[in-house]
Amino acid sequence: MRELKILAVVVFFTLVTYWGVEPFAHSIMHPHHEPATFTYDDLKPLNKSGDPKRGAEAIMNNGCTGCHGIKAAGIPAPMDPVTASASYGVNPPDLSTAGALYDEKFLANVIKNPVHAMKLEHKFGDAKPFPMPNFYGSDQDLADIVAYLKSIAPKEVTPKDAFVNACGRCHDMKYDNWYVIGPKPKMDTELEKAQFNLKHAQYQANLKKYLGTNPPDLSMYIRSRGHEYIRDFVEDPQKLLHGTAMPRVGLTEESTMKVIEYMEKVGDRKKEKRNSLGPWVLLYFVIFSILAYLWKKKIWSEVL
Repeated sequence: MRELKILAVVVFFTLVTYWGVEPFAHSIMHPHHEPATFTYDDLKPLNKSGDPKRGAEAIMNNGCTGCHGIKAAGIPAPMDPVTASASYGVNPPDLSTAGALYDEKFLANVIKNPVHAMKLEHKFGDAKPFPMPNFYGSDQDLADIVAYLKSIAPKEVTPKDAFVNACGRCHDMKYDNWYVIGPKPKMDTELEKAQFNLKHAQYQANLKKYLGTNPPDLSMYIRSRGHEYIRDFVEDPQKLLHGTAMPRVGLTEESTMKVIEYMEKVGDRKKEKRNSLGPWVLLYFVIFSILAYLWKKKIWSEVL
């Protein structure tokens, strides 16, 4: 009976401490935010049906290929990553997979007004123009371009390709040998290593000037932030970190899950092994508890 009273006292003060600290942690350090919906309700819907053929013409006529490559259409990137970052702050993405990765409403709006679609009004304006200009074509032109991007997109995009296109032009993933300027090649001489490091440093310097800071390497972020945080942050960074320079990238929910899948593969390689070990650990504690109880019963029976 005495032990139960002691346990009750410990439980009581534990609960008091928990309820005193936990609300502060969530309301101040981690304020509540709505979970990701991937509906992009603040953006204008795409109400017109597009024609892929006219969309291909619109892309060429409006100079999109002056910044973006479209490998699926045989159009290479006009500049290497370092040169592109010197001009735009970041290397513009190849558009081959855009129709598969990004929400079509977001695609239309980011073409029309990239600063608004990406939620970057706090960083760019008349005093500091965004590198990508607004599109002043018609809504039909937008629908045609989106239809074209969807028509050339592959039916399936790998998790790594999703990460590279959506995240890999700002973030390194060193544990998988991915850097913002591309995969690190095999280098046999010190000169080759120095050249690669120089290009990486130049790109990072341009990126810092563009964003105000260097985005972190994401190799271990799945472990430090967790699945739900990354999902919600990708959908709308401003909800979790107001004023951040990271743009809203406009991925669909499926594409976001692919990005997270890749991050888990790189940063949490032993997740399956750890999960399979869990039941055995619980079984150990059950057996240990039974033995501890029997031992306690035996000792106290001798005392009493």
